[in-house]
Amino acid sequence: MKFLVMIYNDDNLLDALAPGQYDSMMHGCFKHADELRAKGHLLDSMQLGPPTKTKTVRVRNQRTTVIDGPYTEAREYLGGFNLIEAADIDEAVRIAQTFPWAATGCIEVRPVHDIQAERERVGA
Repeated sequence: MKFLVMIYNDDNLLDALAPGQYDSMMHGCFKHADELRAKGHLLDSMQLGPPTKTKTVRVRNQRTTVIDGPYTEAREYLGGFNLIEAADIDEAVRIAQTFPWAATGCIEVRPVHDIQAERERVGA
């Protein structure tokens, strides 16, 4: 099964890290990602830009609205994601808890819906 592992950051906790600790965490994270990829667990990963660079787009009644920044004010924000392969949600959680970012925010693990099955279901 595929799972999306979403990494939420808290700038207050990141800013409180000792000098060089962020870089050390990133280095360890890359090494860990390489290990997970070699074991067939990590399929893809991306780091996202900051919320201040966000645009929120909505279309209602054929009218498009574009708003600068995130939709909601939140202390934690989505900073990156990993697409992983795991036997079940329990294994996915075990993998997610090994990422250092759980200490400076939170990590959400969500099953990925089989889009091909959905495509077939709707006849597309």
